[in-house]
Amino acid sequence: MFTYETKGVCSRKITFDIKDNTIRNVEFLGGCDGNLKGLSKLIEGMEPDDAIKRLSGIKCGRKETSCPDQLAKAIRQALS
Repeated sequence: MFTYETKGVCSRKITFDIKDNTIRNVEFLGGCDGNLKGLSKLIEGMEPDDAIKRLSGIKCGRKETSCPDQLAKAIRQALS
């Protein structure tokens, strides 16, 4: 289980697994519950590189980042 402390967003932490080049068990702590549950379900089973491409650079309102962007950063860090 990989844990990532988010920065600049409402959620505080993201946890997930990467097994056999597939993202699994994505959970957010804090943030917009329904949206983040939906994001977690959509990303389950996706390959890490595809998720990074789709989620990187998404902004939330006036913030320079978002929960999806933070997830992309977390996945990138987990792969390094």
